[in-house]
Amino acid sequence: MKIRVVSSRDEILSLNPNEKIIHLAFRPSNKDIFLLVETCPKLEIVQLPNSYQRTISRSMQMFLEMQKIQLLEGDVWGHRKDINEYYTVPSSVMSKIRNMKLEGVPNDRIAEKMCKESKLNQKMIIHILNKKPLEL
Repeated sequence: MKIRVVSSRDEILSLNPNEKIIHLAFRPSNKDIFLLVETCPKLEIVQLPNSYQRTISRSMQMFLEMQKIQLLEGDVWGHRKDINEYYTVPSSVMSKIRNMKLEGVPNDRIAEKMCKESKLNQKMIIHILNKKPLEL
């Protein structure tokens, strides 16, 4: 699974319209989020660092909710944007999630355990778990 990392508002217009998960590494304004949703109509998740998420207005949160776009807190630890514009969830993490799901471990337990191991947000792990099996 890939997460597109956007480090400045100037990059928004150059995004692929098929992007589904985006991590904003800058403090977005309402205008930036509107532009992001317009540029990427298939967007499912916008991830922001905790400190930036607290500054998102309630009206913008409601707008994203109405568009069925999840606003998640989280970071892309150790990612270097100068090397690759995507953060890829390691295949080992995806395998562990897949195996635990096949073993019948409840989603909340998987999310709790993998959150500690992978540094991914629990809601991001729940999103991965709810995807079609072929995409895992």
